[in-house]
Amino acid sequence: MLPQEIIRRKRDGLALRDAEIDDLIEGLTSGRISEGQIAAFAMAVFFNGMSRAETVALTRAMTASGQRLRWDDLAGPVVDKHSTGGIGDKVSLILAPLIAACGAYVPMISGRGLGHTGGTLDKLDSIPGYRTAPDIARLRQVVREVGCAIIGQTDDLAPADRRLYAIRDVTATVESTPLITASILSKKLAAGLDALVMDVKVGSGAFLPSLAAARELATSLVEVANGAGLRCSALLTDMSQCLGRTAGNALEVQEAIDLLAGRAADPRLREVTLALAAELLALVGQPAARERLEQALASGAAAERFGRMAQALGGPADLLEHSARHLPQAPVQRPVDLPQAGFVAAIDARALGLAVVALGGGRQRPSDTIDHAVGLAEVKAIGAAVGRAEPFAIVHARDDAAAAAAAEHLAAAVTVTADPPAPGPALIVTTIPAPDA
Repeated sequence: MLPQEIIRRKRDGLALRDAEIDDLIEGLTSGRISEGQIAAFAMAVFFNGMSRAETVALTRAMTASGQRLRWDDLAGPVVDKHSTGGIGDKVSLILAPLIAACGAYVPMISGRGLGHTGGTLDKLDSIPGYRTAPDIARLRQVVREVGCAIIGQTDDLAPADRRLYAIRDVTATVESTPLITASILSKKLAAGLDALVMDVKVGSGAFLPSLAAARELATSLVEVANGAGLRCSALLTDMSQCLGRTAGNALEVQEAIDLLAGRAADPRLREVTLALAAELLALVGQPAARERLEQALASGAAAERFGRMAQALGGPADLLEHSARHLPQAPVQRPVDLPQAGFVAAIDARALGLAVVALGGGRQRPSDTIDHAVGLAEVKAIGAAVGRAEPFAIVHARDDAAAAAAAEHLAAAVTVTADPPAPGPALIVTTIPAPDA
């Protein structure tokens, strides 16, 4: 098939046939089709969209571009969770071992920070020795023996997605619901899952701040995943403030460890983690999911799985017991004092993420090196009291100048009122169930 004719059909708003999509993705993977042609295809999809059937076909074709894992030797279901990203979102670090402690297996393919949002792999890189890019054989071994492994996308899984995303990133075609859907789901289908739960963030710290846009993406992900044979549902969760009390790589790992170990738990972080985990277990037919998850936390079984996973992937054996010894710590810690005492009424969560990036905890260019020690700790939630003795947050920085700049930036991101604000949005905004649920 001539790629220019396939592009022409999509440019003119026509629906593509499965064979045309298969041919285009095969050409993308093999290099037979040029970057210019793929860029033109992406732009045509950006403006004209794709039907659900087309998006299913695109997702399947991208999945078939590489290896698809099989887990026939495991004694339980193979599941995963994916988040669209936010500020302080360390749910994956807690959910994967928690699910494993309940008898399911989690080969979690995660990503790095993007824009103002943090990335799970960047967080795990703060653990000395942890390998986020093991080969497939090692991934299989860790999942089989521990029950979970959080790693990055390998070269063998959905290689068409990697090339297409790189082209979209430089052609202003990232924000396309069909292309986002196929990108996320092709990697999940390649991982050989039985079920997937999507955490689609909505609010000032999300990529999709409006509820309508978040609902559109969540619905697309659920319908396409199920259409491609992967049981999936989605939760829309609030990202109008930091999720938990920290934002920044090593700080978030420490908060996740503290929650798993029962030392401290931010209620919003705990609730969204348990809600997603319970939804995932329900998808594979496990009864009394919430009770089992609570028990796995209380007994220490989930914490034990996290420690074993970290060690199996190269991290220290005593990470749970001596995390402060192993995780990097910033030399400067400065409180964010607000000019007005009162109650936190609103937060520009995106500004929090950008402050972490400016400190060095994220990338302003793809080649940037991450400073895993920097970030924000003790971040106040909406409704919390602030004043001279109650700073909004503690900045962890490499030097005094960076700390001062971050504190000034954060002070401008917070709205304070004399009286407590009315209750904010629900943590779980809505649920998009699997079609036959």
